Amino acid sequence: MLMKRKYSQIFLLPLFYFTFSASSAFSQTEDSLWIRKIYDEVLLNGKSYQNLEELTSKIGHRLSGSPQAAKAVEWAAQKMKEAGADSVWLQEVWVPHWVRGVQEKGTIVQSNGARQDVPVCALGMSAPTPKDGISAGVIEVNSFDELKKLGEAKIKGKIVFYNCPFDQRHVNTFQAYGEAGKYRWAGPSEAARYGAVASIVRSLSSSDNDFPHTGSMRYNDSLPAIPCAAISTNGANLLSRILKADPGTKFYLKQSCQLLDSVLSYNVIGEMKGTDFPNEIIVAGGHLDSWDQGTGAHDDGAGIVQSIEIIRSLKSLSIKPKRTIRIVAFMNEENGLRGGKKYAQAAKEKNEHHIAALESDAGGFTPYGFSMAGSKEERIKFLQWAPLFKPYNVWHFDYQHGGADISPLEEQGVPVMGLVVDSQRYFELHHANSDTFDKVNKRELQLGAAAMSALIYLLSFHGL
Repeated sequence: MLMKRKYSQIFLLPLFYFTFSASSAFSQTEDSLWIRKIYDEVLLNGKSYQNLEELTSKIGHRLSGSPQAAKAVEWAAQKMKEAGADSVWLQEVWVPHWVRGVQEKGTIVQSNGARQDVPVCALGMSAPTPKDGISAGVIEVNSFDELKKLGEAKIKGKIVFYNCPFDQRHVNTFQAYGEAGKYRWAGPSEAARYGAVASIVRSLSSSDNDFPHTGSMRYNDSLPAIPCAAISTNGANLLSRILKADPGTKFYLKQSCQLLDSVLSYNVIGEMKGTDFPNEIIVAGGHLDSWDQGTGAHDDGAGIVQSIEIIRSLKSLSIKPKRTIRIVAFMNEENGLRGGKKYAQAAKEKNEHHIAALESDAGGFTPYGFSMAGSKEERIKFLQWAPLFKPYNVWHFDYQHGGADISPLEEQGVPVMGLVVDSQRYFELHHANSDTFDKVNKRELQLGAAAMSALIYLLSFHGL
């Protein structure tokens, strides 16, 4: 998942916005009955959990450009057909093909010769180290300002260690992720600016564990592309303690990653055609690719299977949407966002009219609301539906953001939405080998699928 979230909130609108005419009250009564049917269908007969098990066990991780990603495209197309989509097609996307390689090693080397291995993994799109690795002194910093103050005199020839923990005061863990994430994204080039030979960053995790968490970074083309890696939070704590006691400590880093030629891949699109307003399009989806750490169960296999469940549940209930619904399994969210950009570009070229887009990319945890970014009038209509979700403990409608894959649509003026879930455990697993199917709770996953299906039902009948 890329860091493309906004956390602004809106004050609660005056009460008169939530008073309804007799006709709208009737509509809400009818809608509440259909939403109850949707929840019953998903909770009793849902396929999202077994689909996720199949995706993660039979295919596994799905890094863009990999054979597994190609298999996932075929799998997603078949699942959309099985769910009952009126039509399914593939949309070509050229994606980067970065491979991790087999050699990753991080070792703390103290002045007295004592050595201790710590868990590390290359950041996505990183350059490799030389064949024999890099060994250099370590400079620990806690901010870019501190790095700048040290300057080239202290940094040149060293390995910069960004030790920037999550701010545990943030109840919204995505806020902590956003604040710490800049050291992963921009840290390598900022270190290279002052002559560093490599950089390591504390994993973007809310807990202390032994799993290094990978993720995207981006080189500044005007600066050297130095090797960069993540170190587990436990490893970061250990390295920091050792450096305080022994400033002469060195770090040995070895990794054999490569950036190969781009590869042709695909977004997978499944559609239910609208009966009354077929040219008004609603998108719901997640990203099909994942990092090569773990099997991408929460990030974002969960969003994919929840989105496919929208088609299955509405078809099972013989609901015929008035507006066209498209389920999109986007490719290459993690290290390029090329799938989301391609979809938006194609929509613009075809002059398609998208009225809303919904994304699930925060893990398959307990849902408790929806975010929404749009005009004041669109938000008023969106917020009128909030009471319909309260019986299902879905109550939080204040955030104003969508998701990374649908952000290019947002730039075109399309209202965007995101499934808001309990995120407290997400960053223990995010981009790490621990993101596996056994960490997903069936009921939580299904509740998210039901909430998404209900919202898409409302959008398809009432617009925005």
